[in-house]
Amino acid sequence: MGYLDKEKTDKLNQEKRDRGIGNLGSPKNPFDYYAREYGTVPRDTKRAPFQWVSEVAYKNVHRIVTRGYDTTELMEEGYGVIDVLFIDYQARIPTIEEEKMLNYVMIMALEDGLSSPAAISRIVARSKTFLTQACGASIMAFGHAYGAYSAFGNRLEDYLKKAESENLTLQQAAERLVNDNLYDEALGVSSLMLKDAAAKRMIARAKKLGIAGKYIEFTEAVVEAAKSASSEPVDIDMLGATGAVMLDLGFSPEATWAILAVTRSFAAGAHYIEEVEREGTTRLGQPLTPKEDYDGPADRPVPPLSERPALDRSAICKTPAEWKKRFESMKSVRGSGFAIVEEIEDPSKKSGIKKVGKLSD
Repeated sequence: MGYLDKEKTDKLNQEKRDRGIGNLGSPKNPFDYYAREYGTVPRDTKRAPFQWVSEVAYKNVHRIVTRGYDTTELMEEGYGVIDVLFIDYQARIPTIEEEKMLNYVMIMALEDGLSSPAAISRIVARSKTFLTQACGASIMAFGHAYGAYSAFGNRLEDYLKKAESENLTLQQAAERLVNDNLYDEALGVSSLMLKDAAAKRMIARAKKLGIAGKYIEFTEAVVEAAKSASSEPVDIDMLGATGAVMLDLGFSPEATWAILAVTRSFAAGAHYIEEVEREGTTRLGQPLTPKEDYDGPADRPVPPLSERPALDRSAICKTPAEWKKRFESMKSVRGSGFAIVEEIEDPSKKSGIKKVGKLSD
């Protein structure tokens, strides 16, 4: 559209100036409202107009094509979902061994019993919502400790780059990684799998199929370094095994998070359906909580306002000692937030992503 010409603009502004609109004509305003342009910014003819483009896929009335492959033809030839994941995320058809490995990983990731994501799916289901909303809520439970594939993978990449740029051995880089991140939930090494061989079996499977590469090798070095540095027994956990295998399959940390989160949503859907079929739905105000499940202050009478001055307490502390004393006492008031250790870093950076909003070089 562009701006209106000066004659039309002056006419409109003069009409409004003569009429007066509220306080717009006040001399205290930092600008003259009645001298402003009308219309939009003129079109920039030196560059093409915005248009969504994608190199991932396109669709018309005849076919759906991903990375150049007709999806109908892929299915007719016998390719499956696993193959198309490689095509979508890596623009290539995987080897048979890679297909088997990703199939293994996704089956291991699909179900985890009544875990936090499954429980959240069930809770949402009780409010008579849509299955997709329950699955979405379940996936949103993937925090920095639970399923932190992005943080794990980006950290491995960072320290492998340091090893290359500083001429470090894998063992030296692993020791540095552990020294810097020993107690991080996304280390991939913990006490979670000491009695469960699932993580080790996944690594063994990768080696048997011949797809184990530098990331599994580096992760094993990290495991050994963590064992030496930790004061308690630790070993590789499912985050470490899964993250390393996915990286050696050629997936980025972000692609890994996306693929495995959606994989888990299949299980979340099953939990949703079972919850609805077995338990039904819950209406607002229906659930009652027994007093046996309450461990707060005992029931007490509400004091009349006339007694308030004798009972009220100010939160203002006049000395550092008073503040410290109150802070420590408030830790015992559950639900106050005083017992939570604050994160100094921006929580959004905990994903390990260093290139949000930017194209990699």
